[in-house]
Amino acid sequence: MALELPNLPYAHDALAEAGMSKETLEFHHDLHHKAYVDNGNKLLAGSEWESKSIEEIITGTYDANAKAQNGIFNNVSQHWNHNQFWEMMGPNNHNMPSELEAALVESFGSIDKFKEDFVAAGVGQFGSGWCWLVKDTDDQLKITKTENGVNPLCFNQKTLLGCDVWEHSYYIDFRNKRPVYIMNFLDKLVNWEYVASQL
Repeated sequence: MALELPNLPYAHDALAEAGMSKETLEFHHDLHHKAYVDNGNKLLAGSEWESKSIEEIITGTYDANAKAQNGIFNNVSQHWNHNQFWEMMGPNNHNMPSELEAALVESFGSIDKFKEDFVAAGVGQFGSGWCWLVKDTDDQLKITKTENGVNPLCFNQKTLLGCDVWEHSYYIDFRNKRPVYIMNFLDKLVNWEYVASQL
């Protein structure tokens, strides 16, 4: 299937007061995400994956033993990652639904500990990548991190929340302060109602 760049679910300047500027979204969505779409479509054209779903392409082209993933995987996976990322944020819905709060407290001991562990995963991801809150195959909530474009689909995990820790996601607004960016993401940018809907 052809990849398509989605419209943002909010205006480019809608997250500015919460710490993600219009300039960041113009670069991140309009340029970086679009490049994954354009490059992915070029690589998919005429390949065995051309008519497959995004999820089938990701799981079918991921190589757990490879030092570097192939171009189809990298672009399609990053397209999927960013589709999730835009939906996981919003200018509203920053109050955490009670069922999600209860699940996080049960899994991590407290909301503060969940945030601490999530930030630590993102900071501990050397180089580019993502940190995630997932429901694992044993139905337990866990925090993970992945390099580059690798995502929870590769491990049969359900994605609840993901934070992009590639530098293009935060350098305009936070420079080299990745921990501050991730905590700001948790405190001011996440659409917790969306996260709860993924439980």
